[in-house]
Amino acid sequence: MRYQFGTVRGDSYDDNWLVIDGTVTTLEGIWSFTDPCLLTDASQVSAWLRAVAAGTADVTEPDAEGELSPDTWFIEPVVAFSLAHRSEGGIAAIRVHLSLGAAPPWQQGDDGADIHQYVVEVRMDAAALLHAADHWDLSLASFSPR
Repeated sequence: MRYQFGTVRGDSYDDNWLVIDGTVTTLEGIWSFTDPCLLTDASQVSAWLRAVAAGTADVTEPDAEGELSPDTWFIEPVVAFSLAHRSEGGIAAIRVHLSLGAAPPWQQGDDGADIHQYVVEVRMDAAALLHAADHWDLSLASFSPR
């Protein structure tokens, strides 16, 4: 993770865009992305992960048309998150919504999935969710609003 622009330019948005890198592996394929898609308020990711771990985040069902809406999303709709379901054993299935530059190459362009509709489902227990939240906070620690 890094700032999109190394020096302050005097614009509250431009100064605070964070570039994230990701590598995704699914049965469909493997791809990587790098995108300036989060602002320094990205700490809402760890807050949401902690809510999922605590059992206080609601499951998000598709709407009547089958469309998915994430629980946690950002101005740039590149990555977002929602809770698909929770098992009796405490395992949460979270959806990582990947759109635009984060979507797999075969889902980009006019023939690709609509915004927030391509998802990778990840199953995690409470300990793993809390570990991910702590790791996210640690990654963000050096990126205060400029």
